[in-house]
Amino acid sequence: MIKKLYDKCVAWAGYKYAKPILAIEAFIESSFFPIPPDVMIIPMVISKKEQFIRIALIATIFSVLGALFGYYIGYSFQEIATKIFEFYGYEYSNNFKERFSTGGGFFAWLGILITAGFTPLPFKLLTISSGIIHFNLISFILICTITRGLRFFIVAYLAYKFGEKIGPFLERQGTKWSIIISLIIIIIVGSVYFLLLK
Repeated sequence: MIKKLYDKCVAWAGYKYAKPILAIEAFIESSFFPIPPDVMIIPMVISKKEQFIRIALIATIFSVLGALFGYYIGYSFQEIATKIFEFYGYEYSNNFKERFSTGGGFFAWLGILITAGFTPLPFKLLTISSGIIHFNLISFILICTITRGLRFFIVAYLAYKFGEKIGPFLERQGTKWSIIISLIIIIIVGSVYFLLLK
């Protein structure tokens, strides 16, 4: 089923209404859909290079809106959240919220959320979980905007710069570079966080 959805997303990139479809796909991917927007971004940018900024912006805006929807599911509909967790093979624990309610837990979740926003980790599970633990909403929006924006703009720029060569490169090196950039972001955010505490 996942392979069929993947192939369908690639096909959608060539449609006349690819941008609205990308907006919908980016929105639902942040809350429950399994295929990341990158699958559409790359072929869309390759076919319309001059629009790579617009394409990345659409993906970013609607991914953040979708993240807010995921947050709302976790915040208000725990039964639905549990079903989504189970669909992706994860188990929701009753003490989940308690583990991340302290200051240290908050900072740990900050790092997890940043990493998930920029890497192939299941971002939707983190947006839903953020709602479950009532993670600070302003911090949540800022982190989602920065991490998803960076991810989609980098993918779009690389597709613009290198064309069809970017697909094999991301398959081989994408995860490694995503983790490296995520660590840099975590260090920067952590430094700012501790400076504000002083």
